[in-house]
Amino acid sequence: MGVLYLVATPIGNLEDITLRAQRVLNEVSLIAAEDTRTARALLAHLGITTPVTSYFEHSRLTKLNRILDALARGDVAVISEAGMPGLADPGYELVRAALARGWRVVPIPGASALTAALVASGLPTDSFVFLGFLPRQKNARRKLLASIASEPRTLIAYEAPHRVRESLDDIAAALGDRAICVARELTKMFEEFFRGSVNEARAYFAEHAPRGEFTFVLAGAPADRRRLPAAESELWSDEQVRDAVRELIAAGVARTEAVKRVARQSGRARQHVYRLAMADGALLASKSFPRGFYA
Repeated sequence: MGVLYLVATPIGNLEDITLRAQRVLNEVSLIAAEDTRTARALLAHLGITTPVTSYFEHSRLTKLNRILDALARGDVAVISEAGMPGLADPGYELVRAALARGWRVVPIPGASALTAALVASGLPTDSFVFLGFLPRQKNARRKLLASIASEPRTLIAYEAPHRVRESLDDIAAALGDRAICVARELTKMFEEFFRGSVNEARAYFAEHAPRGEFTFVLAGAPADRRRLPAAESELWSDEQVRDAVRELIAAGVARTEAVKRVARQSGRARQHVYRLAMADGALLASKSFPRGFYA
């Protein structure tokens, strides 16, 4: 029975390939690669001549059965453009299909921008949430960020260089000026870590053009932005409630959802949050709440 190997490859420095990864890539009958050009350059560097086929986001449907059929004839290795396959790439669909057919799936761990950025960030590492790549569209990105505004765990996300500045702006609007580590070009010649606040990062990258591959590591929500207060004396003030609703709506969250979230986080009744929002002139200037929202 064939084995599907998920093989981690270097994220920059080619010395980060493991001995086990080299052996597996040399022994399998086929390598399915997210980027065949990057794969062939790596394999040539390692002196490996195993056949390579493409398997990326836009080819996964046409190539899936071909790769599964190859497992009937021998072992197959999956590699991403860099790092661990299956993280923020289409590899997971192949894994699910292989498992459904009864094939064995074996991970070959190694380099990962996710863990490299986290452990070097200086932020808590005991518990974290990986967001993958932040959405490309501004509204979708703001909605995602608003949905995790009260998340207490460390947050990690990937971002493309041309969206770094606007994403930092959206992070500041949705999550506030909390601690952040911006990791750039991990393990490469121009590796860089910016550690500071979100607003400090915005100022820094306003003066320095973002280049390369980026990983954001963000501190979790501070205590005053987390979940339901434990006691009545800790309930949010009316001003805090109004500010929180405004912030969520500005980040693209629907008004009804903003009211629900603020009620949950503040310990105030939803009806009370709704009445405060309805009395807020800034909110009334926008579209009205649905009729009968609290009927």
